[in-house]
Amino acid sequence: MRTIANWEEVPIFDSEKSEADFWSENRPDLRLMETAVAGGMEVSESVTITLRIDPRMLARIKRLARSRYLNYQSMIKQWLSERMEQEIRER
Repeated sequence: MRTIANWEEVPIFDSEKSEADFWSENRPDLRLMETAVAGGMEVSESVTITLRIDPRMLARIKRLARSRYLNYQSMIKQWLSERMEQEIRER
């Protein structure tokens, strides 16, 4: 069984059967699941920012998040976190 370490490895499914087939051969990494779970973790201090995004881009982000059963804002934060870690590792 293959372990999925990044949500980008999960395709957008065209049917429930294709999704079931995918998950019968793959499983999410525990750390990935922990980042997707809202709540149950210590409350950390956060800062609210304003970020202007093209409406079409935001619509696409929301569709992607919905297909992965995530809140779009959480998914954006996850993407930023993953990219930040990648940039740090590449230094």
